[in-house]
Amino acid sequence: MRTDSVRRSTRWVAALGTLFLTTLSACGTASSGAAPGHHGPAAPTASGSAAAPDPARIPGVGSHLYARIPARSRQVVAVYGEGRDSAESEVVLYVRRASGWYKEGGWAAHNGRRGWTLDHHEDDKRSPVGVFTLSAAGGTFADPGSKLPYDHNIYAYASPKEWPKAYQHDFGYVIAIDYNRVPGTPPRDGTRPSGAAKGGGIWLHLDHGSGTSACVSMPRSAMETLLRTLDPARHPVVVMGDRADLGA
Repeated sequence: MRTDSVRRSTRWVAALGTLFLTTLSACGTASSGAAPGHHGPAAPTASGSAAAPDPARIPGVGSHLYARIPARSRQVVAVYGEGRDSAESEVVLYVRRASGWYKEGGWAAHNGRRGWTLDHHEDDKRSPVGVFTLSAAGGTFADPGSKLPYDHNIYAYASPKEWPKAYQHDFGYVIAIDYNRVPGTPPRDGTRPSGAAKGGGIWLHLDHGSGTSACVSMPRSAMETLLRTLDPARHPVVVMGDRADLGA
């Protein structure tokens, strides 16, 4: 019975990309694993004490990606993937104050079930590495007080009824990642400026306990915090990837 269930879940995932080009997102199912890891302790200094974080930089983000964060951005959602082929990740919210970047919250999360890629394509089941703006939100749940424009639609964001029960509320809350989409339009907008082959419909959304088709998923409390905190006036972006590529 379990084998039949897994095969049915695989068929649902295979159909996901076509469905979401017009309605939902690239996100879907099927990976298992333990809870994501977390940042280890800071490296000891010569005196043996822990090194203090540098507020001038976002931890774990190297010069290549850090240079792509717009100078006007004051909010960054950093997604730290555990490995290039891992679906486990951690999401951390950073805000910029006069004295530098500071952590505002962190949560266990999942990314594409096959890990990460520097060259995302439709249905590769990997999340794209990069820096992307965050400009619109929506979902089947009522607006929780989002500062981003919120598109509440119980039909456009509804999960297919044939999906497993654990996946039925994946899109209760979503925040569009502006990868191959028109920024500022509702997350359900299926326009793909770089073409369908480059994929799209990649969101931050609610977690179902395993990897996605390309999105980043996290607990409801995390999504509510982000929706109530991310402010268009502060030009929020997401910096995402496996730890090795993030740190390059």
